Amino acid sequence: MAPTVTESKTTRETKRRPGYGQLLRTRGAWTFLVPGFAARQPFAMLTISIVLLVQHTTGSYGAAGAAAAVTGVSMALFAPYSGRLADRHGQRAVLVPGVLVHVLSGLALTGLALADAPLWALFAAAVPTGASVPQIGPMVRARWGVRLKGSPLMSTAAAFESVTDELTFVVGPLLATALCTALHPAAGLVTEAALTLLGGLLFAAQKRTQPPVGTDGAAGQDGGQDGGHARVEHVPALRVPGVRVLAVAFLGIGSVFGGMQVALAAFTESIGEPGLNGALYGTFAAGNMLSGVVCGAVAWKAAPQRRLLVGYTALALTASGLWAAQSVPLLAGLGLLVGMCIAPTLITGYTLVESLVPAGARTEAFTWLTGAVALGQAAAVTVAGQLEDRVREGAGFMVPMGGTVLALATLVALRSRLTARPSGRTVARGVGHREPAAVD
Repeated sequence: MAPTVTESKTTRETKRRPGYGQLLRTRGAWTFLVPGFAARQPFAMLTISIVLLVQHTTGSYGAAGAAAAVTGVSMALFAPYSGRLADRHGQRAVLVPGVLVHVLSGLALTGLALADAPLWALFAAAVPTGASVPQIGPMVRARWGVRLKGSPLMSTAAAFESVTDELTFVVGPLLATALCTALHPAAGLVTEAALTLLGGLLFAAQKRTQPPVGTDGAAGQDGGQDGGHARVEHVPALRVPGVRVLAVAFLGIGSVFGGMQVALAAFTESIGEPGLNGALYGTFAAGNMLSGVVCGAVAWKAAPQRRLLVGYTALALTASGLWAAQSVPLLAGLGLLVGMCIAPTLITGYTLVESLVPAGARTEAFTWLTGAVALGQAAAVTVAGQLEDRVREGAGFMVPMGGTVLALATLVALRSRLTARPSGRTVARGVGHREPAAVD
């Protein structure tokens, strides 16, 4: 009996205090974490690099925002398809050609911008550039599912991945802005392409840690309970009502990213200090990252649905004050608070996917949420660019306010759909039957 008691105590200790150290000691984790970090940079560097380059060559934030928006919309539309292909054919089969297409199309976009090509030509190059952005975040989350297989550390892994995402938003904008302002306006996109090529191919080379073809890496969690006889339910992710609600919430988060990128760039240029753009955006992203570290280290007692509503309310309130902050110290402080509200919301949203979505559709669900952020960011840079050009300086800061308030209203109205219904999904031994309805 003693081993059983000891094991029970250890399990309870892990559940009570999820640890990043224990997570990072997972066998094989570092082989995909390090190249994965480099390969995530497109999501953090791409939009701001396009905005800075196109604004330099055209003199218009509206044109810059539109070019960045085309890239973001393309990524949002193709990301779920990429995730579905990765589940079906393997991550390596999707990543290698995707990385090559992204690098070539990104360099083509850079050359066209420097050649003062018409806006439609930039749009034509922006479509494949966005469509081929490597979906590293969802792929890494799927690999954690393979390594952990239902461990209590899965929630810690979700938090760690959100923190990693936010770290890229600290490093990416700072690096892109520094390169574009100190070296050359095209240096940001060129560096982004180089990091994508290096990190993406190294990540794809880690074949031992990728999920088995035909699963998302989480299937073992369901099957393990039943001795391998449980059936994995394959349901399109968007058929799950909760995923649609989360997608709206993530659209609002994307509006914060995109609106702040354009508005901060316009503000720092108006005061004659364009180099401050990266520092201000980095402060916002640093708050995001720090709150994510804390959020992942806490064993929460409140239900994730409640945490999501509380966190999103705080996000909407802080984002609504950005338009009134017209000094560097105020923008830095308020941006830090906005960032601190985003990470808990992202982490909670990704955590809810585990209970809302069948195992066979989770990678696709992750890519829908990632794509929603990209789509919200794309819409935000377009609207914010137009506001900065046509209304007044600082008008772009109204975009994060509008996006988060509308998303919060949707969350409050449809919050019941964020609760999983166990009866909606039936798993049986052998031949078994299950309801065709989606889980919500």
